[in-house]
Amino acid sequence: MPDISIPPTRHHHISKQFDQELADIRSRVLTMGGVVEEQVALALKSMRDNDMALAEQVIRDDVRVNLEEVTLDAVCTEILARRQPAASDLRLVIAVVKTINDLERIGDDAKFIARCALALAGQFPRKGQLEALHAFGQQLCETLKLTLDAYVRLDVEAALRIKEQDRLLDEVYQSIVRQQIASMSEDGRGIPAGLNLLWAARALERIGDRCCNICEYVIYYVKGKDIRHISLEQALRDIGGA
Repeated sequence: MPDISIPPTRHHHISKQFDQELADIRSRVLTMGGVVEEQVALALKSMRDNDMALAEQVIRDDVRVNLEEVTLDAVCTEILARRQPAASDLRLVIAVVKTINDLERIGDDAKFIARCALALAGQFPRKGQLEALHAFGQQLCETLKLTLDAYVRLDVEAALRIKEQDRLLDEVYQSIVRQQIASMSEDGRGIPAGLNLLWAARALERIGDRCCNICEYVIYYVKGKDIRHISLEQALRDIGGA
């Protein structure tokens, strides 16, 4: 488990217990992220291997992610009420609350992909239709891993790189959409499978968006800059001046 203690650039509190509480919630986010990461990987495997039992397992296990979000959200609410944190401490708690919300949604996306895999059971697509989607899924798994690494290290530069690379992921998604539409146009019998693959690709694209959100929360905590709803170029200028 990586070191996720309170960064040395921050002051330590008189209450060591408060420092430990903050370190604990960061640690629990990482644990939740690991579960979500596994869920996405298994959902993709269930689709690639036409493994219905595995798809059903992913759907069942989503409750673990949901319960952890609810539990951790309650812990953060208690910290806000008891400690009344300010400055970077407040930003940390806010960032954690937002991060676990996006992780829970990534878990939902994994469950959705598993449901698409179940729907494909009786209409398994041609190998060529699956290859591009699987490659896209592997890219998103790597993006999620890098996002969690940036979260652990509080790495602003890595967070910005991930946001920048999201443009490339969007282009891959659009390419898959065009490919599936062309495939369905060539052979109408492949329309049901093609639609499920399109929906799965859309879920993967959403995972990329949620990774970008988490990167924004890292930047918000470290730099105190809210870069939502502004261009990447403007974000780089703002952070450079921080």
